[in-house]
Amino acid sequence: MEGLDTSTLLTLAAVAAGSGIVGGTLAGLLGVGGGIVIVPGLYLALSLTDMDPALIMQVAVGTSLSTIVFTSISSSWGHYKKGSIDFAVLKLWAPAILVGVVLGSVLGGLVSGYVLIAVFTAVALFVAGNMILRNPDPEIAPRSFSKPVWAGFGVFAGGVSAMMGIGGGTVCVPLLNFLGYDIRKAVGTSAAIGFLIGLPASVIYVITGWGAEGLPPFSLGYVNVLLAVVIIPLSTLFARVGVAIAHAIPPRALRLAFGFFLLVTAVRMGMDLISGVG
Repeated sequence: MEGLDTSTLLTLAAVAAGSGIVGGTLAGLLGVGGGIVIVPGLYLALSLTDMDPALIMQVAVGTSLSTIVFTSISSSWGHYKKGSIDFAVLKLWAPAILVGVVLGSVLGGLVSGYVLIAVFTAVALFVAGNMILRNPDPEIAPRSFSKPVWAGFGVFAGGVSAMMGIGGGTVCVPLLNFLGYDIRKAVGTSAAIGFLIGLPASVIYVITGWGAEGLPPFSLGYVNVLLAVVIIPLSTLFARVGVAIAHAIPPRALRLAFGFFLLVTAVRMGMDLISGVG
């Protein structure tokens, strides 16, 4: 890929900055790691270049995962101080999530970018419908499952999150809520899970993309350092803003905000998929 002109670089930087602000806020608010905003934002920005469309999604996903490492630290620290991280769930789920992350990252670095878009769109639509339409039980009590079942949930959450370039909250928040955990506990715990997903996944995307032709300047494999450097300070700062909002609004409003945002994102990505395949 040839060097980008100044105008295109500025446009990419502006989109990355906006993605960092919105993504960071949503990371703290919804425990989603910010990737649910950053991935489509970077995808659209990179579409302005002469980059091979087949690589755009991989770079968007890999770069998003690298930023989530830092955003999740900021977000989870804020939730930790408010007592909304369930460490028992983290201890139970972490090994299975890591297995899923490795599998999903390797697969995500090797398959067509259109496969990643399809996964992103399908999961986001399902989760959005669940969060908007399902009425939570008035009595919140964690459901009991065997360790193998929990492991299965963890592998699924880690694998899908790594392929979507998200911190786990998009999958883990509704899943934990379905399992009977309070929405704020689900958001706080998912913020911490984001670190477990982002660190190994971003390393694998660097490795699987190393030496690939047609990548934008300042790329380490499928991770673009320039875009990550713009996003990380903003997403980390605004994650604290999101945490404050999450603990100031009713749980039902939090569920609806999460659901409708995912719905809009999924529709947009689905339109891009249909256009790209066509």
